[in-house]
Amino acid sequence: MDRRDQMRAADSDRTAVADQLRQALNEGRLDLGEYDDRLQRAYAAKTYADLDGLLTDLPGTVPVDQAQLVPTDPKPAVFRPGPDGRYPGATRAWLADTWDGYFGLVGLVVAIWAVTSVLATDFLYFWPGWVAGPLGALLLVGTVTGLAKGEPQRWAAKQAAKQAARERAKIEKRARIEERKRRRDEQAGQGEPA
Repeated sequence: MDRRDQMRAADSDRTAVADQLRQALNEGRLDLGEYDDRLQRAYAAKTYADLDGLLTDLPGTVPVDQAQLVPTDPKPAVFRPGPDGRYPGATRAWLADTWDGYFGLVGLVVAIWAVTSVLATDFLYFWPGWVAGPLGALLLVGTVTGLAKGEPQRWAAKQAAKQAARERAKIEKRARIEERKRRRDEQAGQGEPA
């Protein structure tokens, strides 16, 4: 084991791994169960060695020690309809978006329970079940209902519309900046003696 493996991981390292795991879920490289397991292990990691094994079998991921050096694309995935008018990958992305907050919340309350149990030097009543159970049941019903009603395709269409609006706003802003530069250059050119 080298010295790097023993170094403590930062929150930014754990977040970088979580982002790469989310991307792998969106691409279909992980199922929800694997994603949940790896995400919990990522947020519980203390050292680089704890984080290393979470990405090794996923192509296109960046090693944890290089994650801060590689610029990431801040844009979300763009949904484009296929020839049939449907958005490929919409169901997987919708499921990840729907359940992502749940796994984070459950992980947080289980961590709080674990810390309080350790501090009390006894296993306390497992109250996180009262958070995870009802919320999970509601999300499950919403997921099944949403899948039956075609919600992933509507969600993907909304995401595509938002992305297109952001792109249009960027183009318009760039055009306004260019227009201001052009006017400023014209005014500067008129003020010079001939």
